Amino acid sequence: MAINLNSRWNLKNPTPRQLAIYASVIIMVAALIIFILIKAFSYVDLSWYLVFAIPVIFFCISYLTVQLVLERYIYRKIKVIYKTIRKSKMDVQEKSNKIDLDKDIIEEVEKEVEIWAEEQTQEIDELKKLAEYRRNFMGDISHELKTPIFNIQGYLHTLLDGGLDDETINLAYLKKAAKNVERLHNIVQDLESISTMESGATELDIVEFDIKELADLVFEEQFIKAKEKGIELRFKSGADKGFIVKADKEKISQVLVNLVSNSIKYGKDGGRTQISFYDMDKVILIEVADDGIGISEEHLSRLFDRFYRVDKSRSRMAGGTGLGLAIVKHTIEVHQQTINVRSTVNRGSTFGFTLEKA
Repeated sequence: MAINLNSRWNLKNPTPRQLAIYASVIIMVAALIIFILIKAFSYVDLSWYLVFAIPVIFFCISYLTVQLVLERYIYRKIKVIYKTIRKSKMDVQEKSNKIDLDKDIIEEVEKEVEIWAEEQTQEIDELKKLAEYRRNFMGDISHELKTPIFNIQGYLHTLLDGGLDDETINLAYLKKAAKNVERLHNIVQDLESISTMESGATELDIVEFDIKELADLVFEEQFIKAKEKGIELRFKSGADKGFIVKADKEKISQVLVNLVSNSIKYGKDGGRTQISFYDMDKVILIEVADDGIGISEEHLSRLFDRFYRVDKSRSRMAGGTGLGLAIVKHTIEVHQQTINVRSTVNRGSTFGFTLEKA
């Protein structure tokens, strides 16, 4: 059986212990040659015992010395590196003190530095994305608040400039101003809800309930809106069996109301909105589907962002704060579940989310 000496004694990337052995062997062989020459060509009477024993002593002393020097040298170098890449003092101390002389320390540190550099790159990219998202969010919220504020300002100034005495417009303008105040209130309320969820301060009232019964109640609430557009509200045939789930019933009701309401807003006249339930072992998948205008693929990745609107003009005409889907996503994530969307333009959209099965 062939023995791979290069793998056992790594000559290209030796470990500190191997380096100490190499150096000690060289010193021992040199000492042995010197003592053999001294015995052969000098009058000094050295026994063969001393000729072989003294090089062995040289080997032991040099091995310990070289190993100690390498260990202290590597310790100092590695400690400096770990001070750079580690965030915790404890991590630095643990890593720098744990030097295994039988391993290629430099290679291990090189790998850790590569991992650290990759993590730093990912962190920087994430911070850039967050900064861009923050800029977009500030622009979006400014725009969303500016519209109702501008409208309220216009209506009130008109009334103050004499319109209050004009019976043909005074009541109408007051109602329009009140409607815009209500929109401002809804935006602030929705922002507060999202902020509470993101901060982790949301308290869930987890109960067991039949998800189909809850969906029935939502259909009843949205029936008038659906009837105005001739949209049929129904459960998908073959996937209409009720399941008992564990969740915050009120918050899940808000999720269903939002999804069903959106399907009616953007559904085609005379179309349909249907809800389906699927047993997926430990969770139940709930899907809300419509056959409306659909959403192009380029918008799907940002659909759950705050204030993101696929068709801004149409969305504002349909009403809403632009925060509904963001709240839906946060609500499902607070339940430690997932939500997704698939859509085809002019064929409709399907929103699906999971809930824990009781």
